[in-house]
Amino acid sequence: MKPPNLISLILLFSLILASCQTVTPSPTTPPTSEPTNPPPPTQIPPTKPIVTLTPTPLGGAAIPADEKADLVLQNGFVYTVDAARSIAEAVAVKGDTIIYVGTNEGAQAYIGTGTQVIDLQGRLVLPAFVDSHAHATSGVSDIYEVSLYGIDSVEKYQQTIRDFLAENPDLKALQGAGWINNVFGAMGPTTAMLDEIVPDIPAVLYSEDYHSVWVNSKALQLAGITKDTPDPEGGVIERDANGNPSGTLRETAMDLVAEVIPPYTVEQYLEGLEYFQGFAHSLGITTVYIPSLPGGLGEALAALHEFEASGKMSIRFPTAAGINPEDPISKVDEIKALIEKEKGGYFEVIGAKIFMDGVLEGSTAYLEQPYLHIPDSRGELLWDPQKYNEVCAALDRAGIQIHVHSIGDAATRITLDGFAHARQQNGPRDSRNIITHLQLVNPADIDRMAQFGVVAVPQPYWFVIDTYYTQAVEFVGKERADRQYPMKTFFDKGIVVASASDYPVSWPPNPLYAIEIGVTRTVPQSLGDIYVDADFQTPLNPQERVTIEQMIASFTINGAYATFLEDQIGSIEVGKKADIIVLSQNILQIPASEIHRTTILLTFFEGKEVYRSEEFPQ
Repeated sequence: MKPPNLISLILLFSLILASCQTVTPSPTTPPTSEPTNPPPPTQIPPTKPIVTLTPTPLGGAAIPADEKADLVLQNGFVYTVDAARSIAEAVAVKGDTIIYVGTNEGAQAYIGTGTQVIDLQGRLVLPAFVDSHAHATSGVSDIYEVSLYGIDSVEKYQQTIRDFLAENPDLKALQGAGWINNVFGAMGPTTAMLDEIVPDIPAVLYSEDYHSVWVNSKALQLAGITKDTPDPEGGVIERDANGNPSGTLRETAMDLVAEVIPPYTVEQYLEGLEYFQGFAHSLGITTVYIPSLPGGLGEALAALHEFEASGKMSIRFPTAAGINPEDPISKVDEIKALIEKEKGGYFEVIGAKIFMDGVLEGSTAYLEQPYLHIPDSRGELLWDPQKYNEVCAALDRAGIQIHVHSIGDAATRITLDGFAHARQQNGPRDSRNIITHLQLVNPADIDRMAQFGVVAVPQPYWFVIDTYYTQAVEFVGKERADRQYPMKTFFDKGIVVASASDYPVSWPPNPLYAIEIGVTRTVPQSLGDIYVDADFQTPLNPQERVTIEQMIASFTINGAYATFLEDQIGSIEVGKKADIIVLSQNILQIPASEIHRTTILLTFFEGKEVYRSEEFPQ
């Protein structure tokens, strides 16, 4: 007879203890007047797991047939991400709710004649992932636009466009995204590069960060952009030596060509949403915070309504509505009304999105010190600070979460000034305001983030040395480039960190890639086709590496917290929604450099299986 292993002995001992005493599991307690950060993850020894039992509600008594589970997952390594970071073997689900978490033995009481039982054969089970900042409505772009991601030369961009046009000969306009600023230099790509391929129809191609567009002469002509067109406030029209538009428009200047390309229809957006949902499920994602809707409240919003009404939506879309510098303060009332109108479904509006600055690669991130290549510029501040403060106070007074794009250190300082003003005017509350991206941050402002209960939403996919780092060294110098993207410091200061992809900027938006990079700060070995000029050995800002447990929390319970859903999702606990994933490898036990090779085998949304890999047969 094979001797029992350590896990079995621990389970047996725990079961004896559980039978001798009553144990009440600790739910995730929501914040009251001040936010309470989820507890820091516990480092779990990879070869000696701790097993914690959740006793059955009936204390081990027989369970009536009508209370048996619809689904039982057993023989797993269930990392619950509860407050104690407990590990269990089995989970039972009835309807959309988890009703049991504990040992295999305890789960047997929940198995009835109609229960689906899945033998996990020791595989890792996690709460489903939350992407805390991703443009899900851009799924339409993956279907209808030319993809320029991961390309490292002008010639390859041109050939990719030629191939796309050959496959789609009847296009009335060309749209696409993914080109990298550093391939073209500080002034960006030119009309001439496009005109030789696309002379007769307008071409509007977004950069990978979606803060610049590359256009051809036809697009400039149709938009009426000439040498005499001034740069709009908060935007840049790149120009040649004679002052003529050269082909790159940045930030608010992108709006000048908005009418050149026909908008997507509701049907196309709906197709894109269905595509994105399936894509997200295959990556283990069941909740996505959409930071803003394209075109405001038009076709994309109508498509979200139609998608939910169809009964096909099996993903949560908490969403922010945009508010712009030119909007009147009364826009806050409109957003408040929209929040009330959209309550109660998988698609909800929960916040307001603000762009504070641009991006470093476009020289539009707002910095405390000037750019090296443009000594008289610190970038583009998109808001007048006084008006921004007033808007923050009004949003806060209305109980609306504020979700701010901030790349530069000066932009983050001004963002926090607005939060401080709102707090001073209205008093402290559980606001959970978000700052996303956080590429350069003054250490003093990290303390202020903690003080104000700000949720940090970084994109760990970007924590690497590649062509963007090379450009950052050129634009801001090695000292600033080397301290890009803090993360460990956020955790150390008690800040809730909720990771995100910013899809489609990060493609694919695979949380497992980001989890590895958060731990290693290097490009994963097999992802050289995604990153241009990748350095696979040298970590970016290595002192900001975090633990695997912290990265998992950032994509689960912390993401739930960022969307006010921590009582429903983000951990595997009795009473929560059964958003659960099964992984091909135990990422808590394998080398960090192998995490990106892990795949999702099963995804459950509220107890319903929404994805099954071919690697996990029926």
